[in-house]
Amino acid sequence: MQKILESINLDYAFMFTHKKVNSISMEGFEQFFADLPVDPYIKDKYRYRRLSRFILSGEEVIKQPHGYLFQSKNYNPVPNYGDIKREYAEIDDKLVALDNFQKMILAFCDSCKIHPEAEIGIHQIRTICSPNHSGNPAPEGIHKDGADFIGIFAVNRHNIQGGATHLYTTRKEKPVFSKILNPGDLLLVNDHEFFHFTTPIKPETEEVGYRDVFVLTSPSLIY
Repeated sequence: MQKILESINLDYAFMFTHKKVNSISMEGFEQFFADLPVDPYIKDKYRYRRLSRFILSGEEVIKQPHGYLFQSKNYNPVPNYGDIKREYAEIDDKLVALDNFQKMILAFCDSCKIHPEAEIGIHQIRTICSPNHSGNPAPEGIHKDGADFIGIFAVNRHNIQGGATHLYTTRKEKPVFSKILNPGDLLLVNDHEFFHFTTPIKPETEEVGYRDVFVLTSPSLIY
């Protein structure tokens, strides 16, 4: 993957980029987050998740065969996460067919100058919270994913406070970026250069709250 990094001028500004993608509507996404299966590897069952991998052929998004997510404990020390093969349900084909979903992948690949043959992993994640239990979007703490590039595309925030995303040059330094990602926001990060973290969420009222995002990685980390 070194060639990918050498193919663009990674000045400091591009090592992470935050932007609003106005061309992508949130319309049509909600129904596909409402039926996400629970993440079986999270003990307290506050996270719901699907995962698929893709490649681009020109501007055509091509879904790849089912595989297993694998991260070493060096990147993911959470029990039942690091050094094991994790299997998740595939992203719904009807969601993949949505024009807005494909626009999101193209925006990620174009902005990061992803190599045409590189795989992209897409995690569809809902984190929930209740008056009695906060939701933790990043149980790993301040971490890297072990990819070249990551993208976080925010889809929805419902009845929540918190959930600010931070970027760090080292775990011990103050964040160089800190922002709540609102629907339509896309954060792009060079995973070699920055650690990231998202703070826990709590409901604003006595009702359940949730945060919906797509997390994109290249390479996919799926085998």
